[in-house]
Amino acid sequence: MTFFGHPTGRISDGRLAIDFIAEALGLPFLPPSHAANESFLQGANFAVAGGTALYQTFFVENGDHISAPDNVSLSDQLGWFDAMKPSLCNSTQVRSHTPQVVGMISAATEKLIKEGGKMVVVSGLTAMGCATGNLVLFGSQNEVDYEPDTGCLKDLNSLCRDHNRQLRRALTQLNGRYPGVRIIYADLYTPIVNFVLTPERYGFNGTDGAMRCCCGGGGGRFNFNAIMTCGMPGANACADPSAYVNWDGVHLTEAANHYVADGWLKGPYAHPPILSTV
Repeated sequence: MTFFGHPTGRISDGRLAIDFIAEALGLPFLPPSHAANESFLQGANFAVAGGTALYQTFFVENGDHISAPDNVSLSDQLGWFDAMKPSLCNSTQVRSHTPQVVGMISAATEKLIKEGGKMVVVSGLTAMGCATGNLVLFGSQNEVDYEPDTGCLKDLNSLCRDHNRQLRRALTQLNGRYPGVRIIYADLYTPIVNFVLTPERYGFNGTDGAMRCCCGGGGGRFNFNAIMTCGMPGANACADPSAYVNWDGVHLTEAANHYVADGWLKGPYAHPPILSTV
């Protein structure tokens, strides 16, 4: 509703961070890797909503019954990349908790480098404890479970910070082995926390724009209902998505994506900023 004027498969009201980055680099919007009759000579988007780093079987074998909606892991996505490679001129394996997840991401990054990549941008985890859907699904009556400054879920954010620390360390080590390659860590955690702490600074509604989702059918403080999410009967979008950080309880609005993309392109949310390496 904000940019394209019709459904595009993006889970937002408009462009995603990757769309703004493509625009800034003079590239077309990246088509989905499974799209029919598309050219992928200038790139493809292999992302899948709810995709995991670890195999679905990992969660089943470890007794986790809360599974992703799609049985798609990072290994699957990189497998699609490998399958596409012969038509252009690239995948890995996955295993256990944070160290294994980070190892998988590092291995995937290294594979892209070995396939000829000269600049690889690797995103860290967002502040999942600040995601509207998580605040509803994992909400607590105990005040100690929340961060005093942000109001976000403490344990989830701590998990994300730990993941991001390990990931940055792994990428630094990897960069040392490939001095001629630019490996950029894209910080998705800090901008979300900044939006929550000072929403008005970024043009978001200070009353509910930082936490409440724009599109949903839950009402109340967060407007999130897991059985009436955006796109389902009974769910509606807010009149002005640009005043909101969160689109549907999980994903960002175009306005928030734009800030994230700018921070990755020019700083301070990428190390080093993407445009400083072009």
